[in-house]
Order: sequence, then C-alpha cells, then structure tokens
Amino acid sequence: MIPDLKQKLKAYVEDFNRLDDELYPQAVPNRGAYDFLARQIPLLECPDRQLEETYYFRWWTFRKHLKETPHGHIVTEFLPAVKWAGPFNSINCSACFHLREGRWLADPDGWMKEYIAFWLDGHGDAMSYSAWLASAVEEYCTMRGDEAFGAACLDALIDLYRRWEEKALQPSGLFWSDDDRDAMEFSISGPGLRPTLNSYMYGDAMAIARMARSAGRGGVAEAFERKAHDLKERIQRLIWDGDFFKGIPCAKGAQIGTEQRPEVPPDHDVRELVGYIPWYFNLPDEGFEAGFSHLRDERGFRAPFGLTTAERRHPRFMFENPHECLWNGPVWPFATSQTLVAAANLLRNYHQTALAKEDYLVMLRQYAASHRRVDAAGQTLHWIDENMHPFTGEWLARGILEKWGWRPEAGGYERGKDYNHSLFCDLVLSGLLGIGPDGRGSLTADPLIPEEWDYFCVSGVWFQGQAYAVLYDRTGERYGEGRGLTIRKLSVLI
Repeated sequence: MIPDLKQKLKAYVEDFNRLDDELYPQAVPNRGAYDFLARQIPLLECPDRQLEETYYFRWWTFRKHLKETPHGHIVTEFLPAVKWAGPFNSINCSACFHLREGRWLADPDGWMKEYIAFWLDGHGDAMSYSAWLASAVEEYCTMRGDEAFGAACLDALIDLYRRWEEKALQPSGLFWSDDDRDAMEFSISGPGLRPTLNSYMYGDAMAIARMARSAGRGGVAEAFERKAHDLKERIQRLIWDGDFFKGIPCAKGAQIGTEQRPEVPPDHDVRELVGYIPWYFNLPDEGFEAGFSHLRDERGFRAPFGLTTAERRHPRFMFENPHECLWNGPVWPFATSQTLVAAANLLRNYHQTALAKEDYLVMLRQYAASHRRVDAAGQTLHWIDENMHPFTGEWLARGILEKWGWRPEAGGYERGKDYNHSLFCDLVLSGLLGIGPDGRGSLTADPLIPEEWDYFCVSGVWFQGQAYAVLYDRTGERYGEGRGLTIRKLSVLI
C-alpha cells in the first residue's frame, strides 16, 4: 500500500514555521506553506532522518522564493531586494537550478513555464551571469512531456546562444568569462577560458540540437551538434591539463594558441570544483575520470563541513580578501550542487573506479548536515545561506554582513537567509534515487542507495502528466507492493 505521507510533511512544516522569523514573505507565505507543498511536491520517506528533514526543509524554502510579477511568476535567489539583481529582484545565475528543482512540482498553473518565458521574452536579463538555460529548459520539457513548449522556446534559445557567441567566443574557439560573472568572484584561477561557461555552452548546444530534432528542424540540429562537437574537442584539448579540467587565466581577447594548452602561472594553476562541471552535461569522453578521487582527498576538496571550492593543497587556498563572497576555498552550495550532479552522472554513465556510489551518499549527507545554524541563544535552526567556512561550519558571508551592521547597500538584514542558489531536492530525487526519464518516454529509477537501506518511498512524482509512486522495499513487507523497486501510477487529480 502506498503510504499517505502528508502527515509527515505537515509535522515538518509546522516545525519549520515555528522556528522561522518570516522576514520577506512573497507569493506563498508560511501560513500557506503546508497546503501549497501538499499539492505540489513529491513526498519522501526514507531511513535517513537527516536527508529526509533537509529534503522537506529545502522545499519549504524553495516555496518562499515564488514571486508574482506582472509577467507571471518567477523564482528569486535572494528574498530581500539586492541592488545587483534585475527586474523584480530576478537573477539569472541560479535560474537553471530553480528550473531543475521546479520541474518536480505538480505545477498545474504553469508557474515554471511563466518563469522560463520571463527570461526568454526579455523581462529578465538572461545574460547578466553565466548560465545554461537551454539545458534547463530541455530538462523541464522532458519531465513534463511538453515537446510543444520546447519547440516554442527554440528560436529564443537559439538567439540567446548566438548572443553569447557574440559576447564571449574567442579566436581559440573557447568562451571567455569573468569569475565574477560566473557568480564565483575572487577565485584562485581568475577570469579566462574557464570550465564554467564553456561547459554551459556545450550543454546548451546539445540541448538545442535535441529539441530542434524533435521539432523536425534537422538543419538546426546538425548545426548545433557541430558546435557542440567542436567545443567539446577544444575543452578536452585546451582546458584539460593532463590531470584535471582547469581554467586558462587570460584577459578577454588575449591570443591563445589553439593546438595545446598554454603554461599557466603557479599562482593561478589550481584544481577547483568547476573542473567537474563538464560531467554535469556528460561532456567528457571516457578516460578523464581519475580527478574525481580528489573529492575524497583531504589535500583536495574534502573538508569537515563540505567540499572546498579550491583544492586545499594550493598555496593560495583561502587567501585574504575583504569581500564577503570568496570562491577561493569556502564551501558554496552552488558549487556542491554542480559537483553532485556531475558525480551522479559519472556513476551512472561512465566506466570508472575513481568514485563509488557510497562516496555520493557521504557527500550528500555532509551537505544535508550543513543546513544548520546555532543562534545566540544556543538553539539549532534549520538554515541555508551563502558560503560556509570549511573547518568551522560558520556561514561566512552572514557573519561578515552582521559585523558590518547589515548594510542596506549589501542587501540588508539577513540577506542570505533561505538563500535559493543551489539544489538539494533534485539531488535526492534524480541523484541519489535516480528517478527520471529513461530516454524512451517512460519513468525509471536507478538508486544509489546503501545496502543498509531497507526501504524508501517517493509519492507524487509528476511525469508527463501522470502521477507516480516510486518505492523500494527490500522484503516486500513494508508497503505490500512486492520486493525490490516498484514504479506505480497513482490516481491523483490536481
């Protein structure tokens, strides 16, 4: 029998609401959180209380960021208004995460479609920061079974791709980006030909090609397949240094040879988590996977409170800078999200020995455990903010902003509270549990769960207009649906 998990959700929401200082309510305030989430999200039951609790907490915070505008609903990154945002406090750098999470909502009113249209119709600045919008739109359309919407978005996505080419494509055939415009300011590698935008553009080219082919536009598909192929070849030849995908620091317009990777000064020659982004899009051929071992290495990216954004062995790790947002070592949920998507793709799509499924769960559980803050009274609060000290667990930007007296020009009081700049729910659903399209029009699941898990249930997965339950029951006694993995259609109206 499929369990009714709404009472579990209700208990979590009541706890989150009770402990919350609701500072900036938007379209769905705390008083409506349970009713909204009960209709909208896949409900989860699993043996890991920490994962389960954080899963519901992140849906509870995601709901806070739904905002109504004259151009439809959008999803915000910060709750208070920040001066560097675009219209209606929109920021595009995390929009692709918003869509990857939001594709799991039942969403009968099409708020995620409105959000996509917001960017593609020019109401928001889709080029303010680096992003991978075409890939995110394709993921949304595949989950929803809405090829017609994807086809309708195609021309705008093609235009956006060409504008990025005009803005950032260099004579080397690679794209140039500033680490600040990658939303990764003050990195060790700095501006240049980075794994970030180059991987995003590969992912978008492949997404456009697939959507164009589905829409019967073979010429467009072939053109973007060529773009993706050429970009992949250059990334593997120039950004790969024989050991890791690393940025090539340079000024925009600098002449870079196209035959081999140039020598990089030691101060900027560094492994950073961005080196795993190519696997977010399944870009690399087999044979590049050994670098994933650095995720398990304390000289690499492993630290007590998360994955460091730069390798710990580098002499400029955590270098001094007065800015509150540094990507030279602190733990960033944004980077952790990209890395865990890449790791899940590696585990499912590549033959390799650098990473095991147990490593994925270790990283995901560590990430879940970081969603905490102890207040001045010693009370532990559910929390997600900007960046974290890898050795103390302090939310770094928050501490600095508090010392500055919550300056209005820096975003004001508790600007980072409930920060919507990363994934979590998707990392459980698609990453750990492997739920998603099978590539042939059906829903599948390929869990990376540990041997000691006897069960899990996800009820209310909306896939191509139909609700499903995905269950695992080792003995068949908990749910009465048989042993092992079961995917079952549900009779649910929304």
